[in-house]
Amino acid sequence: MSDRIIANLPSRDFDATVAFYGRLGFELGYRDQHWLILERGPLELEFFPHPDLDPASSSFSACIRVDDLAGLYRDFVATALPAHGIPRLEPIRPIVVGLYMFALVDLDGSLLRGMGESDS
Repeated sequence: MSDRIIANLPSRDFDATVAFYGRLGFELGYRDQHWLILERGPLELEFFPHPDLDPASSSFSACIRVDDLAGLYRDFVATALPAHGIPRLEPIRPIVVGLYMFALVDLDGSLLRGMGESDS
């Protein structure tokens, strides 16, 4: 499996989104008033403006599939995100035999599921 994200997510504030994901190792790839692209190696997230979004009722999500799930999770843990609330980072857990997942909820309530075949 190669690392990848396929995502188009809402952002209430592009500056806040850039700052939040910057802590997670994402860098600015493109930005104008209508579109934002952040990159972390082969991982890419795209954002569109949604200033009136209520993070608590957001149903937006994306799946991050990576070869080194534990490594990505360790990098995200280093940002000291809380385990509850918005934003948050939930621990790695098995979801089916041989497949593991962690959950990241961003500032706008979007759920990113980190998935991989190993938790270590």
